[in-house]
Amino acid sequence: MVQPEFAISMHRHKKTILAVALALTAIGAAQAQDPHAGHAHQHDAPAAMQGMDHGQMQGMEQDGIQTMDGGGAPTPDTQGMAAPAMDHGDMKMQGGSAPPDARDPHAYSGGYQLGVGKYALGDKRQLVMADEHLFASVLVDRLEWAHANGSNAAAYEAQAWFGNSYDKLVLKAEGEASKGKLHEARTELLWGHAVASYWDTQLGLRNDTGSGRPARNWLAFGVQGLAPYWFEVDATAYVGTSGRTALRLSAEYELLLTQRLILQPRIEANLYGKNDPEVGIGSGLSNGTVGLRLRYEFSRQFAPYIGVERYQTFGNTADMIRTSGGKAGETRFVAGVRVWF
Repeated sequence: MVQPEFAISMHRHKKTILAVALALTAIGAAQAQDPHAGHAHQHDAPAAMQGMDHGQMQGMEQDGIQTMDGGGAPTPDTQGMAAPAMDHGDMKMQGGSAPPDARDPHAYSGGYQLGVGKYALGDKRQLVMADEHLFASVLVDRLEWAHANGSNAAAYEAQAWFGNSYDKLVLKAEGEASKGKLHEARTELLWGHAVASYWDTQLGLRNDTGSGRPARNWLAFGVQGLAPYWFEVDATAYVGTSGRTALRLSAEYELLLTQRLILQPRIEANLYGKNDPEVGIGSGLSNGTVGLRLRYEFSRQFAPYIGVERYQTFGNTADMIRTSGGKAGETRFVAGVRVWF
């Protein structure tokens, strides 16, 4: 059985605990209404900060955030700051006169000046472009030995020129020798004039000669150049004495198997306007040659080659050759060298 004194003591303690709990609850509610209450440092803060409206503080926070986001936007502290004015009069730039401590440009010239006296430019133009210079070139396209059935021969074809990009003096030579004699030779002296980027017109003289045959002279006019797809083309018309006319066509192409190994097909045809029995030429398509040569360029200027070609006569020319006991055509195996400089 509980003692009366103990019951009275417990009742008093319950009242004390309840009073403390109510006091704590009231303090917590007061702090919730004023979060700045109870902080001692608030009493030390300036009066201006204590009287500041919280709405203004939020606006300042938003302005700070916008300033940070804007990067280059002015802050409240910098809006009132003015950049110092630059005085351009203080900037000294180099003018037309040299500074006092500059070296005399004529101190070591010995009294000479550019454009005066010994170094005067004169009336003649000094600048000369590349297309105004004179150049020269020699190309031996074929220097070869040819072997056919029962016959051997040496042949050559060369071209040289001297001039500039627009006008040239051109020398062409082609011939064939056998048994120690020059069987036939064609030599042309031409003036070449550029009419397009890759084409020249040529005007001049042609001379045909050979062992045991009369010479023939011609007036020559033609074109030479590089056709589309890199075909080298030469077409020339001739007018000779006694009403003779002729046309010579040739074309060749270079197929690069490697940078140094080159396959070159070549075709040539000669046509004449009338028969010339003294030199064994008939009217119409007189003769033609189709060849294939494979060369190796040890350098761009020197390239030995081997090849095969077919020479064939036609029409009246073939009849004249057969009548004299010759062959109308033959296949030749060739070996030679191509050089230029």
